[in-house]
Amino acid sequence: MRKLIIGKNDAGQRLDKFLTKAVKGLPLSLLYKDIRTKKIKVNGARAKENQILLPGDEITLFIRDEFFEKPEKDDNALSRIRPKLSIVYEDENILLLNKRPGVLVHEDVEGGENTLVLHVKAYLYGKGEYDPVAEQSFAPALCNRIDRNTGGIVIAAKNAEALRMMNEKIRNNEISKFYLCAVKGKMPKPADELRGYLRKDSDANMVKIAEKPFPGAKTAITRYRVLAEKNGNSLLEVELVTGRTHQIRAHMAFIGHPLLGDGKYGVNRQERGLGYKHQALYAVRLRFDFTKESGVLAYLKGKSFSIDEREVWFLKDFT
Repeated sequence: MRKLIIGKNDAGQRLDKFLTKAVKGLPLSLLYKDIRTKKIKVNGARAKENQILLPGDEITLFIRDEFFEKPEKDDNALSRIRPKLSIVYEDENILLLNKRPGVLVHEDVEGGENTLVLHVKAYLYGKGEYDPVAEQSFAPALCNRIDRNTGGIVIAAKNAEALRMMNEKIRNNEISKFYLCAVKGKMPKPADELRGYLRKDSDANMVKIAEKPFPGAKTAITRYRVLAEKNGNSLLEVELVTGRTHQIRAHMAFIGHPLLGDGKYGVNRQERGLGYKHQALYAVRLRFDFTKESGVLAYLKGKSFSIDEREVWFLKDFT
């Protein structure tokens, strides 16, 4: 028999969701069976799988010890990593980071330690703000992601309440995101709003975009404004109204103006010799346009954060 006490970073979750993280060795089918047969109780009473946990709740588990994984010692992971982060903003709840092109946000199939989320964990561990052994279900996490070869602002949450609220704001489109990009050719208008329909092909790691709806496609809205033109190419500020996978890259290529250096949605043979080894795209600014209850993040409403544009590697070609 084991007991788990719900802490601040565990609260607010469904019982089943919490247990999948806190008791990783317990098969999902057995987890639900144990809840039904009262081998898993909350505060000594029969529990429901969708029961929302509160701070201080006591979960009693009458299950075999083999299902509980022993916590890994931090000595084998976070303590030996020297975090390399470019911090745009930090408070007790979130970090805003300038991710460099070439850095993975999360671990890929090949593994590796050079991921942004791992460096965030190591940074907070070093500050004493995160203890992986003490936490039952929470780990610092990224709220948005950027392609490996795209640079710019990524949001990281330091605690579970901030993570849930920030994810909710992103789902509700209450955060405005602005990018700089360099595209081939001169744009037909100085500013415009592009509307299309986008479907992701996970196997090919690409998206397809069209003017009219088609099966499996979601609406994609992209706004752009021309900032400069040079050597027959254009520098744009782009606002993502919807945040679909590869949206800017695919939308610009669809209207005949692929991003410089983008070999996936364009042809980048010529640009590689000019230093464009990957797509010329950088997330430079975000604004918290909260319209609904914001809980622990209410103080961010109306605030805007930007990176130093000198960090944008392709701007030099338009000055």
